[in-house]
Parts: sequence; structure tokens; C-alpha cells
Amino acid sequence: MRYLTAGESHGPQLTTIIEGLPSGMPIAEEDINKHLARRQKGYGRGRRMQIEKDTAEITSGVRHGKTLGSPVAINVKNRDWTHWTHVMGIEPIDEKDEEEIKRKITRPRPGHADLNGGIKYGHRDLRNVLERSSARETTVRVAAGAVATKLLQLLGIELVSHVVEIGGIKAKSTEMTDIHAIREKAEESPVRCLDEEAGIQMMAAIDEAKKNGDSLGGVVEVIATGMPSGVGSYVHYDRKLDAKIAGAVLSINAFKGVEFGIGFEAARVPGSKVHDEIIWDEEAGYSRKTNRLGGFEGGMTTGMPIVVRGVMKPIPTLYKPLNSVDIETKESFAASIERSDACAVPAAAVVCEHAVAWELASAIMDQFYADRLDTLIETINEQRKYAREF
Repeated sequence: MRYLTAGESHGPQLTTIIEGLPSGMPIAEEDINKHLARRQKGYGRGRRMQIEKDTAEITSGVRHGKTLGSPVAINVKNRDWTHWTHVMGIEPIDEKDEEEIKRKITRPRPGHADLNGGIKYGHRDLRNVLERSSARETTVRVAAGAVATKLLQLLGIELVSHVVEIGGIKAKSTEMTDIHAIREKAEESPVRCLDEEAGIQMMAAIDEAKKNGDSLGGVVEVIATGMPSGVGSYVHYDRKLDAKIAGAVLSINAFKGVEFGIGFEAARVPGSKVHDEIIWDEEAGYSRKTNRLGGFEGGMTTGMPIVVRGVMKPIPTLYKPLNSVDIETKESFAASIERSDACAVPAAAVVCEHAVAWELASAIMDQFYADRLDTLIETINEQRKYAREF
């Protein structure tokens, strides 16, 4: 299973094409739209979230509410496009067009892809870089992940995301284990935090950063339950599922770190405080007394909840801009300001959730017979029974 995305931040639309879904899977635009709406929420978001109300349009691969087995195409129109038709138009322009010359961006912003992308592709107008490198692209990544989420739910696999830290303010660890209760509480919080007191402090910190023209990053957590054991592989580095998930998380704009279970804490404690003892009972089969390894051993799922955390750096577009160098004049300047957020960590949690969902669904489709949904469900249930009785 794979997908591609296309589109620029201020272009007419964003597109994703998904290949490899089983036939007979029920899917509707609303299954996608509810997740797109979640991505646009969150304390600290900027004005663009008020302009764009993202909605998905399925244009192929689905007939009468069910997948055909052929590629599924999904479009999300940019409602702000009407203000950018000349700047982002596809048609050729006169190279002497004075209006276009004035719009040319030659000043790379620190922390963005502007300068490196310009060097790589030879762009002297850095808008050619920033339009595609923008986090706006995560809109259709969430759309693809929403389709994956639907597939996982049909297989008895659920995911949830929440925020555990913003700007150094950490939420207290929760004793909540019911994934539906976690989801409900996270959705109620403007910062998607399960700790109400920490959530209030996070919002105050975001307000302070915004007042100072600054931005804040944080840490998000994704939990997945219901994954059968043995998905992934230990035999090759590129088939380890935790490695694939780590790569997917780090591919999200502004994400700089990832960990599973207790993660980096494992470097600070002895092995007896890291590894999970194996237990067995007749009803559940094999499980672990703890879940410090976050649902993975040897690159494969253990059947325990998958726990992944991602670190998001502060957004680099600041209203108190940092210094940079003009690529034409080589003179120093204060970086230009594009419309931005003071904090996008709550929204990033939703993006991370869908990046993980895609990797889990893709791994299942790789490992089990999957041309038809009904056969896939039978196969997954047989795998669960086999693992219990092993």
C-alpha cells in the first residue's frame, strides 16, 4: 500500500492518490473530513485555519460507498486560491513582468527549507521552495491517514493522539487505559492535553510566546491498540515496523525526534527496569506485565498497545524574525514574516496519529492477503487466534 501527495500551499488544491486498498471497504468523504477538521483545531493556530475549512472530495476508486481495489484519488481545494491565482498560476509569464519581479522571494528564512531547497533545485525565487515545503501538505497526509484509520477500525485496531508537553510544561502521566476515554478527553482540550491543569499552563505559555513574537514546540503521543502480534520483521533492517513508524514520524514537518515506550529513559535505568516480562493466560494468550518497550520487540508488534512519541520543534516563522542573508545581494536582513502559528503542537498530534495509522495499515496489507476486505478480516482474526494458542 502506498500513496503520493501533490500540491502547493497556495495552489488550487492538494491531492493524494492511494494504491493498494482492499476492495469492498466502506469509505465516505465524512470519514476523512472529520479528521481534517481535527487537524485545523488547537490553541495557538493562526488566521489561515479561519480561512480554510478543509473538505475532501473522493474522485476515483470508490463506487457506491465502497472501494474498488483500484487507486483512490482525494482532492482538498484551497479556498484561499482566489487571492493567489496570479502569484501561483500555472501559465507562463513574461520574465520582465514587474509585478512578478516584486513578488520574487530572495530572502531565506532560518529553520525552513528555503535556502537548501533553492540550492538543490536551482530556484532563485524561493517561493518555489516554501510553497511545497509548507506544512499545508500535511492536509492530504491526514486524508490518506484517515483512510488508513478507517481500514484499521474495521480490523479492530484503534488509534488516539494527545499532547504530553508544550514549551517545557509537561502533563502528568495518566492512569487512563481506555482508548475511547483518552480520545474523548483529548478532543475536549484546546491543546489536546489529558491533564487539565497542565493544559491551562500550556495555553498561558502559548499566549506569552505569541505576545513576544515567538513560538513553542512540544511532544505528542500516539497510542494504538488491537494490533496483532508479529507484524513487521526482524530479518531485515527495512522491514522493522518500529523503524518505518520512526521514519514516518520524522518526516512530518518540524518533527526532530521519536521514541517508543519509555524511549530515551531506557538509557538511564538498568535492564530490569526496561524489558517487559512475558505472561500467559488461557483467555488472552501471551501478553506483557508492563509495556516499557511501547509494543515492539525485534521490529515486530507484541500485541501490546503501541506507544509512540514525537518531538516537534517550535515553528520557525517568527513575528520576532531571526537574521538571514539575501541570496541576490548577500546582505544581512531580518527574515520575512509569512502567516503562521504561535504553536501547532495540538494539530501536529493529529498529523502524527495519521502518519502512524498509515504505517500500521500498510504493514498489515504487506503481511496478509488483502485483495478483499472480507478475506483480510478473516485472515487477521486467524492470526490473533494462532498467536493466542501458540
